[in-house]
Amino acid sequence: LSASAIILVHNHPSGDPTPSRADIEMTKQIIETAKPLGIGVHDHIIIGRKGNASMKGLLLI
Repeated sequence: LSASAIILVHNHPSGDPTPSRADIEMTKQIIETAKPLGIGVHDHIIIGRKGNASMKGLLLI
């Protein structure tokens, strides 16, 4: 595969889609790991029963 970018998605079983500190740190680590490979991270979306959250939309990435 030759992806130039990815969008990360995961769910929070608690139902609250608010990104946790661990979510934010892991996302930043993935971005830094993907960068030298020429792969961008467009967004990280978290899904919960109470809706969803976009890290890009929240200006976290």
